[in-house]
Amino acid sequence: MAETHDLLVYGGTSAGISAAVQAKRMGKTVVVVCPDKHLGGLSSGGLGWTDSGKKHVIGGISREFYARVRDHYDEDSAWNWQTRADYGSRGFLDSDTTFPEDTMWLFEPHVAEGIFEDLVKEYEIPVHRDEWLDRKKGVRKQDGRIVSISTLSGKTWEARMFIDATYEGDLLDSAGVGFTVGREGNAKYGETLNGVQTRRARSHQFDKPVDPYVKPGDPSSGLLPRIHGNPPGEEGGPDHRMQAYCFRTCMTNHPENRMPWPKPDGYDPLQYELGLRYLQAGWIGVFNKFDPLPNRKTDTNNHGGFSFDNIGYNYDYPEGSYERRAEIIAEHETYQKGWLWFLANDPRVPKDIQQRINQWGLAKDEFIDNGHWPHQLYIREARRMISDFVITENHLRRLKPTPRPVGMGSYNMDSHHVQRYVDEHGHARNEGDIQINPGGPYPIDYGAIVPKKEECENLLVPVCVSSSHIAYGSIRMEPVFMILGQSAATAACLSLDRKLAVQDLPYEVLHERLVADKQVLEDQRPGDFVGLKSLKGIVIDDEKAVREGNWTRSNIAAGVHRGYQHDGAKGDGSAMATFTAELEPGEYEIRIGYTALENRATNVPVTVVTGREREQFTLNQRRKPAQGTFQPIGRLMLGGETKVILSNRDTDGHVIIDAVQFLPVE
Repeated sequence: MAETHDLLVYGGTSAGISAAVQAKRMGKTVVVVCPDKHLGGLSSGGLGWTDSGKKHVIGGISREFYARVRDHYDEDSAWNWQTRADYGSRGFLDSDTTFPEDTMWLFEPHVAEGIFEDLVKEYEIPVHRDEWLDRKKGVRKQDGRIVSISTLSGKTWEARMFIDATYEGDLLDSAGVGFTVGREGNAKYGETLNGVQTRRARSHQFDKPVDPYVKPGDPSSGLLPRIHGNPPGEEGGPDHRMQAYCFRTCMTNHPENRMPWPKPDGYDPLQYELGLRYLQAGWIGVFNKFDPLPNRKTDTNNHGGFSFDNIGYNYDYPEGSYERRAEIIAEHETYQKGWLWFLANDPRVPKDIQQRINQWGLAKDEFIDNGHWPHQLYIREARRMISDFVITENHLRRLKPTPRPVGMGSYNMDSHHVQRYVDEHGHARNEGDIQINPGGPYPIDYGAIVPKKEECENLLVPVCVSSSHIAYGSIRMEPVFMILGQSAATAACLSLDRKLAVQDLPYEVLHERLVADKQVLEDQRPGDFVGLKSLKGIVIDDEKAVREGNWTRSNIAAGVHRGYQHDGAKGDGSAMATFTAELEPGEYEIRIGYTALENRATNVPVTVVTGREREQFTLNQRRKPAQGTFQPIGRLMLGGETKVILSNRDTDGHVIIDAVQFLPVE
């Protein structure tokens, strides 16, 4: 006889456990059924360097998780390979406030897994592990509602409400809920950062020319592995490709806890020839994302043009069979282990890099039952539900309303590369990486976690949310998944109490309970940005400027309106920005907006053009602006069409374009 519960959560991810805990707190019976053997998904699978964004908008059970991390590391017994003093204040500080918080955001994988295990024990939540949904005939529906699910083992569970908390969205698919895979074109939702992105793909890029051919300079010799021979596609256009996956490896340089690099079966040094050529060209960034965790460990992520991201080898994963997914996971493991073995052992690797990589190894006390290798592949994106509300770049930038918030996000719109091709110069090139700040915290709408009513009335989806590709790049952070998991469970329980479809739950009822449970639904802190409406005179933002050359939007949430752009410290005269205003005749003080840092240019050329008159100025952007965000450069008699032009000709650092203010002199 099938087990019956108020709520069934499919998936043992951080979102799934958060949802189950919330259901128990609301007095409901709940069961977690999952293909996972280890709870916590990526939070316990290697991502200990939390991609948190603005921490003050992380509330509820999500914040409680990080408070438990803090409690663990407050104990002296937690520091077995390193002293707390030696580790310092990393992770103990809330970067938004720069003072000690009750949370900690950096942690070892086994610590996170222990917390999730503690939660299911404390709340007496039954968890059925290694249970794989029968994706062909394992979901039984009646009158638009899921009645039960069955797994490949032959077991069946009945429930009144269901949550799909997997990274893949298998339950939503099997329940007949619509979804998409890949990248929409910009035109579909009126976005600017979606689809194929060759021009903006500057990060984690080959910043030195690297020959892609087996025999350098000879296209007839064929391409090296991991490069395709087709054009990348239409700029901003849609495609089927997925941003790359990798394992977040936990490494250590402590001799007593260090395992030697394993040589994978099927190791083929030719797979890393492109990376070798990049190293031989002078790339030195191998160690730039060895992010330090407690006890002399790391959360090691992809970094650079050739690294841990297995670009182009995951396209089949989202809709693949379990067998096909297992093949992809195994190939990713072979690739990543092989790259580490290659760096540590191939005699062609530069000696300084090889000596340094051999000071590291896998952590002996992590992932003990999996050869010290992470048990969770970083599924950065798979299926994304299509509901009546689709979150887009415009919602993240607050250009469109979000009327029913159930949580907040704030991280960069972050897509990793999706393909590697040969550019017009005959060099290897990556495509797809976008890292753009949305402009501060943003709300996530309830409509994005519920399907269309005609598709299913008792399912919620807090991970594979209804979102465009580029918006999902910001939403897909583990703290946000825990937030949405809790909110999904809250909605499920309230809908049960009122015998409603989840789509019909009155938002005011949901809002009241979310606030009571300390979910953060609006940003109540002063923003990092200066609002355009708060400024006097006429202000032209960088988004309104005519830009020539390559300008990159900063990842730092500061400046005027939605932030600023920079030239990458090129100093070659290739970048220019023209701010144009129509002015009534009179005297104006001209002010240039920028954020000052030590890497800025001290000699930014500024030209003011009005009629036939031209005035030249030089701006030192390392100096803090005299008027907060703006630096006055002079007072001029102006009228009619007036242009202020900034360029990077012969500049000695980053040139910042943010805003220009024309302030009438009274």
